Amino acid sequence: MSEAATFQLELTRQIRAPRERVFDAFTNESALAVWHCPRGMKVLEARADARVGGKYRIAVGASDGEQHIVGGEYQRIDRADFLAYTWQWEGGAELPAGLRTLIEVTLTDKDGGTHLHMRHSGFPDAAIRDSHDSGWQSVFNNLSDYLDPEGSAGTLTVYGDGRSTYVRTVRLALEEKGLRYTLKPLTPRDDELLAHNPFGRIPAFTDGPIEFYETRAILSYLNDVFGGTNLIPQTGPTARARNEQWISLINCHAYDTMVRRYVLQYVFPKGENGQPDRQTIEAAVPEMAKQLDALEQAYGGRDFLVGNALSMADLFLAPIVEYLGMFPESQALLETRPNIRRGHAVMRARPSYAATQPKLD
Repeated sequence: MSEAATFQLELTRQIRAPRERVFDAFTNESALAVWHCPRGMKVLEARADARVGGKYRIAVGASDGEQHIVGGEYQRIDRADFLAYTWQWEGGAELPAGLRTLIEVTLTDKDGGTHLHMRHSGFPDAAIRDSHDSGWQSVFNNLSDYLDPEGSAGTLTVYGDGRSTYVRTVRLALEEKGLRYTLKPLTPRDDELLAHNPFGRIPAFTDGPIEFYETRAILSYLNDVFGGTNLIPQTGPTARARNEQWISLINCHAYDTMVRRYVLQYVFPKGENGQPDRQTIEAAVPEMAKQLDALEQAYGGRDFLVGNALSMADLFLAPIVEYLGMFPESQALLETRPNIRRGHAVMRARPSYAATQPKLD
């Protein structure tokens, strides 16, 4: 263990599994083949001769075909407490050619599980050290998913009120991807939410220590790093641009008109004598009609907003249409727009829709 750190990276993670299982995940070839890569990549090869002086080699591939290969030698093995091994990229730009770094993994019992501490040392400068941080965090998310009894629900968390259309959009995406997750009910006023989104908006989202807010960004991350249904149209640049166009229409215009200025007037009435504010509603209805006209035309004779398959745009719109069906003016508008009603019926029939149905108090 001669690669003493000039610059070093230290990470910790609480894993809900016994130390023996965590240790074996680092040394067993079959286990390494499942988890030892960042999100959105896959292990192509995992070889491990887990003894002092033994070698290991791990090859991972990205969706674009790019490959990264790392190998090294085990320096110390104390099952199930400590593991040290060298780390050297093969033929890549991650580290200067021939440079070896050192990884030391310490495992201790904590809170019914295992506290993992990793020190990756020997980096020649801070920039190269820091370039490894997000990759290791993502790799350890996979490790947690592999070992945690709750699977990815121990790693993926959505923060917000299940009645929020944006919270539901994120949950729909997770369900369509076949991902287990935890919904943590929070309101914009909760301090815990502010710790994840300083602007006090829902939803917020975490994948282990990796955090996102803004629904479009969350969906982009989910789509890029997890398998399952692809939520971006695959039929060319025009379809992809249309998907973004409808998302932008919903976020920049329709949400304000249909939810803030219309639905919420009924849900949280602030007019005279505790009644809905009729002036606000009546001003919103003509704008809502114009926006629904654009969406009606977008469907045409299809069941989805873009092409013949589900896309992110459908996940943004469906929770809003659900609420529009509950109130008189919007019900009347939907009655004269059969394409939107047909598309929404298709969404309602999907298992993801039933799984995310909010409880309306």
